[in-house]
Amino acid sequence: MTTPLLSLTWTDHVTGRQGHLVVDGLVRGVSSGGLRMREGCTLEEVAGLARGMTMKEALHYNPDGRYIPLGGAKGGIDCDPQDPRAYGILVRYLRAVRPYIETMWTTGEDLGLTQDIVDRAAAEAGLVSSIQAVYPLLDDEATARRRLADAFAVEVDGIGLDELVGGCGVAESVLVALDRAGVAYEGTRVSVQGLGTMGGASARFLARAGLRIVAVADVKGTVANPAGLDVDALLAARDSYGTVDRTALRPDDLELPGDAWLSIDAEVLVPAAVSYAVDTANQTQITARWIVEAANMPVLQDAEELLARRGITVLPDVVVNSGTNAWWWWTLFGDIDADADEAFAYTRRSMRALIDQMLARAEADGTTPRAAAHSIVADRLPVIAERFGWYR
Repeated sequence: MTTPLLSLTWTDHVTGRQGHLVVDGLVRGVSSGGLRMREGCTLEEVAGLARGMTMKEALHYNPDGRYIPLGGAKGGIDCDPQDPRAYGILVRYLRAVRPYIETMWTTGEDLGLTQDIVDRAAAEAGLVSSIQAVYPLLDDEATARRRLADAFAVEVDGIGLDELVGGCGVAESVLVALDRAGVAYEGTRVSVQGLGTMGGASARFLARAGLRIVAVADVKGTVANPAGLDVDALLAARDSYGTVDRTALRPDDLELPGDAWLSIDAEVLVPAAVSYAVDTANQTQITARWIVEAANMPVLQDAEELLARRGITVLPDVVVNSGTNAWWWWTLFGDIDADADEAFAYTRRSMRALIDQMLARAEADGTTPRAAAHSIVADRLPVIAERFGWYR
């Protein structure tokens, strides 16, 4: 395991809560990676996420595109985002790491935080923007910033484009796996853990592609229906944390324990909530053919090895959920405009190519999709380093 360029832990002088920042490496002096807030967040977790961001950036390198990949980084705060003190802790954390955001770390929403909260806290902390470190790399900063702001203002069926693009990428990952296996979309059953930003959007796109969402899990438990859930109704009935109002359920919808989403009779599992959701113990409950990682690091490595022995394929987070990060930069650098149809088409095309390449290499090498993704990154990083400079 390589040592990151920068690793630090901050302690809030008011509450004693800790926050972490890990910069895995820089490209052209800049790195990219979101900021999460959750109870129990550790430096080790943030370091793993930062390494994942290095991979996500490299995987989306297109020599013909305007977007040049950045280095990988991640931030994390050990606090329940629903704690009344959370916003004050966030502001103080951003003030503490302000020099890094101004010069080398571009960040945004991640687990437990939404972009509007990050933006508000960043302004209160004295920052121009949470992504201001990338501005010197833009050909026309004013136009680029306006284009990204316009994109964030786009809504589809009342849901922000920024929330939808990541789920579009997750859904496309599932569809590519089904296509390669010759499995029809209609009737393919899906269980989703988490109905927040990523999980909700993933469920929406999968349902509209004809797949049957048979279970969704939130902090209150699992809602299930073998005949298929009404995804649009559930999305309309959720709060800002992805918790579904149970009064919106239909008479034949079932309320089950929180971990029931794992053992539901389904072909596809989409963990889209928290890290470390699947371990060596609970993986025995899984009978699905595919696990598609919409969350960051939801399947522990030892569990993934056991799943592989049972013929269950894990599509890794570093590819599957990379669409949101890429969309930010495609838009800011000008590869796409602030248009939903163009964003979805570009995301589908890019994700389909990546997933297809990863699965083809895994089959050819007789290895897992995760190992194949690492192999693709190993091919691309030297090219990026030679052209643009990459270092730890």
